[in-house]
Amino acid sequence: MNKAVKLIMTGVLSLSLISVTSAESHAATKAKAFKNCTEMQKKYKGGVSKKAGLKNRTGYDKKGKAIYKETKYKAYVSLAAYKLNTKSDRDKDGIACER
Repeated sequence: MNKAVKLIMTGVLSLSLISVTSAESHAATKAKAFKNCTEMQKKYKGGVSKKAGLKNRTGYDKKGKAIYKETKYKAYVSLAAYKLNTKSDRDKDGIACER
């Protein structure tokens, strides 16, 4: 009976790993590279962020301290989409095409 339990647990673990891997690959295939910010903002009004909680950096003050500003729209969080569109993150704050 002990062998049967181990065999069942191994099967369950294998199936769970397969489903996690397929979910990750599905998210990666869903990401799209956009030609420019106008095209991206048709789908993602606030742009694309590489992780949650990033602030929109608008520049630096005279002492070199970063200045942050709220954006009109919230950015969509997707590392895969951000990686495909890093060229659109001109200020390098981790949010591409923010507005």
